[in-house]
Amino acid sequence: MIRFWEVVRRDLRLALRQGSDSLMVVTFFVLTVVLFPFGIGPEAGILERVAAGVLWVTALLASMLSLDRLFQTDYEDGSLELLVLTPTSLMVVVLAKVLAHWLTTGLPLLAAAPILAVLLHMNADGFAILLLTMLIGTPVLSLIGAIGAALVLGARRGGVLVSLLILPLYVPVLIFGVGAIDAAVQGRSAEPHLLILGALLAACLPLAPWATAAALRQALE
Repeated sequence: MIRFWEVVRRDLRLALRQGSDSLMVVTFFVLTVVLFPFGIGPEAGILERVAAGVLWVTALLASMLSLDRLFQTDYEDGSLELLVLTPTSLMVVVLAKVLAHWLTTGLPLLAAAPILAVLLHMNADGFAILLLTMLIGTPVLSLIGAIGAALVLGARRGGVLVSLLILPLYVPVLIFGVGAIDAAVQGRSAEPHLLILGALLAACLPLAPWATAAALRQALE
């Protein structure tokens, strides 16, 4: 656990020192959502109907912006090889890096979502479920994204390849995230959608680090 938190602190320091990734993710999220009222019109009823989908699709795309650099910098400067050679399990290292990625991308998206929901005239009944779905769903996006980032490590145009690899895997998170919000807004129970999102997170927590560690070892051979 000590090594786990050391890796988390290291990645957070690097992210805060650069600052561009988190700022880019949040800026993309905000600007893209703000553009929708201009594109589909300011009518409150229309914006309310599409608010959940717009927020989740935009958050999904924003979370992918920094994925190609999740392991790339460590791969280029040799740090990744040192991390692999340490006595700590590579799965623990992957989990630490995923946590740091979520704290610098997923958490800012979670903080910005309610403000943008107001802009899109989302029904007040959906606010709590919006935050809950993003709290459960954004870690799943980071875990799945880590697999794609490891698979394309060292490849040219890795960002494009990551998008092609992981977008299909993001679809269940999108479906059940939006479904939970729509159910709450319409007065139905959001619990089934939340349970499925929780199951996805529970499945990804052990499986995604294992798959990512295997892909990293393959990239370093």
